[in-house]
Amino acid sequence: MEETKENYDLTPRVAPNLDRHLVFPILEFLQERQLYPDEQILKFKIELLNKTNMVDYAMDIHKSLYHTEDAPQDMVERRAEVVARLKSLEEAAAPLVTFLLNPNAVQELRADKQYNLQMLKECYQSFASPLNQVQNRIWLMHWGLYIFFNHDNGRTQIIDLFIQDKYMNAIQTSAPHLLRYLATAFIVNKRRRPQLKEFIKVVQQEHYSYKDPIVEFLACVFVNYDFDGAQKKMKEVLAEKLNLNYEEAERWIVNLIRTSKLDAKIDSESGTVIMEPTQPNVHEQLVNHTKALSGRTYKLVTQLLEHSQGQAAR
Repeated sequence: MEETKENYDLTPRVAPNLDRHLVFPILEFLQERQLYPDEQILKFKIELLNKTNMVDYAMDIHKSLYHTEDAPQDMVERRAEVVARLKSLEEAAAPLVTFLLNPNAVQELRADKQYNLQMLKECYQSFASPLNQVQNRIWLMHWGLYIFFNHDNGRTQIIDLFIQDKYMNAIQTSAPHLLRYLATAFIVNKRRRPQLKEFIKVVQQEHYSYKDPIVEFLACVFVNYDFDGAQKKMKEVLAEKLNLNYEEAERWIVNLIRTSKLDAKIDSESGTVIMEPTQPNVHEQLVNHTKALSGRTYKLVTQLLEHSQGQAAR
């Protein structure tokens, strides 16, 4: 079982998309679960801290690991550099901070994103390229995991954010492992979200490029209608995490099918769920693909008008 946990540990994939200080709660979690030896975790922490400004914390860990009261000379020198750099950064950021603290200046911002970017670029040299914007979205989603899974309504909010086209494109392009957290949000969310059908399509698309026990559970239920496979995944991963025994987990799967409004019936004698496949209606498919076209067209025209008005005003 320990080997299985290590195989599904996403730390090496998640950590590069987090600020170093956000990795520490993950290391604390791994240390608490004793997934790796304590000495190894402490060495990871020191290595992680070497290129950060958290020098005092690094000193404390070094003393704990090597049972000494003295800090290495390079850490002492590094601390002096950090203090000097902090003062320099405060001076460099002062104009932008002053702008944000000025209500009259903030009112100059408009609903037109392009206007705001251009204005900030000209006045404060603040601008992000399309590639940087994608990377920033990936970072935002990783950072947001700490909030979404510690907030009462977080499981709904993570769905609302991640399922947006620009964020989902970033996930599929550079961070497919985030599908695990989105799948978890759909599973534990008491209200069945209308976006579930859209997410299942993504699961189908990414089936060959990314596999995860939780994502595979949804694929078993909603794509393959493989309820034996779903029960196996539930027993392997989810039942233990949700503190359910096997029978409770099995009932939970049945309730999930019922609340998802799938055409299925329960065979109580054989203990199986029989799925009735439905053929998609061509008319319904056409309506689903075009119903959002009017809203998107209106939004695009509005943005173009705002942009042209902004250019004219300048």
